[in-house]
Amino acid sequence: MGKRDELIAKYADDLKNKCGMTPDMALLTKVTIGCGPSIYDADASTVAGSQASELETVKNNFLIKKLGLKDGPALDQAIVSVIDTYGKSERNKYRAVIYYMLTKHFKKESVYK
Repeated sequence: MGKRDELIAKYADDLKNKCGMTPDMALLTKVTIGCGPSIYDADASTVAGSQASELETVKNNFLIKKLGLKDGPALDQAIVSVIDTYGKSERNKYRAVIYYMLTKHFKKESVYK
């Protein structure tokens, strides 16, 4: 099993055990690949849920640029909702897991087809 496969398994475990959802493995794999090399970097692979600048990055680079959504309060609310689902006290909130949950939230799976 390669490093990426190990990470995808870890993300799937987080989705099941910390977020209470059964992951769509095909979509999770595509979202993880879409994150690029950032998944291998300890800092870039996680999202600091309490940092406003980090949440802006998620909104601008992922929700607006990647998923093609229009900026507005719904985007901020979705990010807060996903962070709450993951658990605010959870130290490592993996970027791929957050992006996966946001993709599902906005029903934008088609972006990864």
